[in-house]
Amino acid sequence: MKPFRKFATLAVVLAMSACTTSGTSTVPASPAVPKVAPELRLANVVAASKGADDRELAVQPLRDPQVQDLRDDAAAAIAARDYPAAAEALNQALLIAPDDPAILQERAEAALLQSEYERAETLAKRAFDLGSKVGPLCRRHWATIEQARLARGLQQDAVSAHTQIEACTVAGLNRM
Repeated sequence: MKPFRKFATLAVVLAMSACTTSGTSTVPASPAVPKVAPELRLANVVAASKGADDRELAVQPLRDPQVQDLRDDAAAAIAARDYPAAAEALNQALLIAPDDPAILQERAEAALLQSEYERAETLAKRAFDLGSKVGPLCRRHWATIEQARLARGLQQDAVSAHTQIEACTVAGLNRM
């Protein structure tokens, strides 16, 4: 009779455990992050950088020719969809000009294309901190941050970044 008792006890324990785990979960499911192609995220960044006013001031500093060559290499790599090569060219440019906001922004965009969203946000924030607080590049920084946050499912933080995009726009001067 002893083997029967052990079997009966085991059956009761298994039945009770099945009842307690039958599909009722106390942990709320996080909302699914929509799958968006990295190229589409970058297209959204580029679109956000366009101003509503073509009179807006956009400063373009003189560049070291070696840095410009590396930036051109990165642009060609992106056009060929070779994102690791683009990132490497921009990393080399950053070794020469580590505090250049435009290069930091381009590197952030390469990170976005590689689905390295935290890195993209970090680089775009650093670019913003070092660069202009208005204009197309400013909008590009915040649009990158917004896309990186959306990709990670941080909806409220993305809304905050979107608000910053709008704050980057300053009306151009009327020169009459």
